[in-house]
Amino acid sequence: MIVDEIIDGYNYQTSSSRLKVSRLPPKSIPLLVGRSHRSSTPKRVFFLTVSLARANSNSFAHRGELRKAKRIVVKLGSAVVTRGDECGLALGRLASVVEQVAMLQNQGREMMIVTSGAVAFGKQRLRHEILLSQSVRQALHSGQNQLKDMSVPVLEARACAAAGQSGLMALYEAMFAQYSTCTAQVLVTNLDFHDDQKRRNLNSTLQELLRMNIVPIINTNDAVVPPPEPNSDLQGVISIKDNDSLAARLAVEMKADLLIALSDVEGLYDSPPGTDDAKLIDIFYPGDQLSITYGTKSRVGIGGMEAKVLGNRKLSKCSPPYLQVKAALWALQGGTSVVIANGTHPKVTGHVITDIVEGKKVGTFFSEVKPAGPTVEQQTEMARNSGRTLAALHPDQRGEIICHLADLLVEKKEEILAANKMDMDLAVNAGQLSPALLNRLSLSPAKLNSLAIGLRQIAVASQDSVGRVLRRTRVAHNLELEQITVPIGVLLVIFEARPDCLPQVSALAIASGNALLAKGGKEAANTNRILHELTQEALDIHWVKEAVQLVSTREEVEDLCRLDEMIDLIIPRGSSQLVRNIQSAAKGIPVLGHSEGICHVYIDSEAAIDKVIKIVRDSKCDYPAACNAMETLLVHRDILRTPLFDQIIDMLRTEQVKIHAGPRFASYLTFSPSEVKSLRTEYGDLECCVEVVDTMQEAIDHIHRYGSSHTDVIVTENEDTAERFLQQLDSACVFWNASSRFADGYRFGLGAEVGISTARIHARGPVGLEGLLTTKWVLRGDGHTAADFSEQGTMKYLHENLPVTQPQPRQIAAQSED
Repeated sequence: MIVDEIIDGYNYQTSSSRLKVSRLPPKSIPLLVGRSHRSSTPKRVFFLTVSLARANSNSFAHRGELRKAKRIVVKLGSAVVTRGDECGLALGRLASVVEQVAMLQNQGREMMIVTSGAVAFGKQRLRHEILLSQSVRQALHSGQNQLKDMSVPVLEARACAAAGQSGLMALYEAMFAQYSTCTAQVLVTNLDFHDDQKRRNLNSTLQELLRMNIVPIINTNDAVVPPPEPNSDLQGVISIKDNDSLAARLAVEMKADLLIALSDVEGLYDSPPGTDDAKLIDIFYPGDQLSITYGTKSRVGIGGMEAKVLGNRKLSKCSPPYLQVKAALWALQGGTSVVIANGTHPKVTGHVITDIVEGKKVGTFFSEVKPAGPTVEQQTEMARNSGRTLAALHPDQRGEIICHLADLLVEKKEEILAANKMDMDLAVNAGQLSPALLNRLSLSPAKLNSLAIGLRQIAVASQDSVGRVLRRTRVAHNLELEQITVPIGVLLVIFEARPDCLPQVSALAIASGNALLAKGGKEAANTNRILHELTQEALDIHWVKEAVQLVSTREEVEDLCRLDEMIDLIIPRGSSQLVRNIQSAAKGIPVLGHSEGICHVYIDSEAAIDKVIKIVRDSKCDYPAACNAMETLLVHRDILRTPLFDQIIDMLRTEQVKIHAGPRFASYLTFSPSEVKSLRTEYGDLECCVEVVDTMQEAIDHIHRYGSSHTDVIVTENEDTAERFLQQLDSACVFWNASSRFADGYRFGLGAEVGISTARIHARGPVGLEGLLTTKWVLRGDGHTAADFSEQGTMKYLHENLPVTQPQPRQIAAQSED
């Protein structure tokens, strides 16, 4: 059966469990007409209409704007408030909700709660009274200690509500009192919204309560509402649909900025929940022709997710239960933003409300503004699909793409630099970036030429990357095993104000056959946009332009880190704080990178003067914002008060390097520079710490204690001392008589790098092409089974190592997107 309904400018066409929503032109909106396709005759159905006080107001367009919400209505469904047996309240969930609402109220927001739970609370009380009464009567009549089985009669819902309202409110008062927050109870019915005077009185009362910083607790007066229709409620419990419509009406009437509707369903889905392809809809835009499917019915009440969108307008007696007044869309059209989310999940209940207000991706967000471009989930899906085609290309084809990108960087140099100048001007005028970050943001012809050279190196290295055989084993006769290199999958690279990172990581992803999501800093938005366009132009020569996606939406980094089913590896490029935040947020996705670059240069007692000056100057002053720049200079005690030490200090002062004295160094000086606050400091600027050690072993111990396992250097002419330093020091990069600035993928001959890893597994140091590959096992047999090798079997394992020979890559014809 298909049913059409037109409500408030939207056309709702339902079939089975699916809904199609589309906006109609204003002149084409008929009133109070529904049509059942069971017959060819249109059937008139009467709908409830309520005027919208904010019909012309605008709701928030993006989740990030929810932080600005001042007036918030939180609707608690019966499933959130009540226990699983529907008799009594879920006190733990209710306490967490109260804590979050009180916290937001204390931030200066105006909070209102529309709550269910009176029926369940009253049912618990009445059951107890009935059982107690029955037990007393039976004991008197039987005269025996053993009582007969007692049954509780079906309890009338309105009586339960009458018995539970006072207890529910007393509980709210006690809970909010723990946070020094006052509450007030307001009971309403549908009729209160039909009488203009009552509506004005209600509005005035709520406005005054909010003005006095009181949280109104609002509920339908279930003790006097009409009885529910047959088959519409579950075991006499009044359906949550009443409070859904109440919350929507109240939000519109009170001009609320946000309505948070919590129940036991996750949100809207693009296909039936529970099916393999079902995906939760992050943003629902009702203006599109969009088919959606609702979650399962709520445990308490019949509406479930259906009521959240369609409310309780009845099309006809034969309509599915979810064809009801669309509370969420009604509130949205009235100017109130709406988020529907699960308030019963034990892992998120304690922060679901605050997460929504902070703009995090929780539940389904309703927006009247059509999202610009695909969602990040759609981008990830496109990248993965196109990335698989990229991985199947011949190595020469991947190399052609990278070389073409290198050519474009030179050919389009003027356009790139013009876009970069726009970003630089905006950054300078804003005055929020340090000189070090401005240096990272800036591009120059020399940088672009260097990028192009690095990309061509990657193109050469890509010839034998994907599909390379690492090991061959003859397991048994006609049963051969190979271990080969393969792409990791989908990479998410997050970088701050460093646009040169985009072509580098794009080339490495292309060479390794990986799909790429690139999330750049907003400071480099113009530069990133043109660099991404050039990347896709290069990819398009073999019809794989979707393999590299630039995430330019308002996605928060924390939200991206939750896509654990779509992203295989996260690579952060930026400040130590950014890396730490990502490592903390990415619970289910591996993160490749380093949180800090606290690099040391140790000057041994047998160091050569000329080498010391050159290495220290280059390590600190060449590019102080780089992660491989020196942050701590360790000096052997014997060098103090020597001409060499004086030359080091003079050079640093000439280069305008601010020196911070370590504790031991400060103890040697009468008038010392400012003492360092922490020996674990990454300055990222023309600053460094100077500290004194007695021996090479003490230098190693210092680095192990205060370093970040990034890059550390020894300057000495004693080969034995140097070799012991190189062997004992546990850092990703350890150098002898060379600047720490050599810790770089380009300088290592890797072409470029996606970052420097200080992790202990997979990849360490500058991570180039090899670090973006993993392996898979390929077994070629001839009808072999494990049973063939049992005691009764006819075959035996050989496990012979075979020579590694590289197969000739096969040409894969890519399909045009046309």
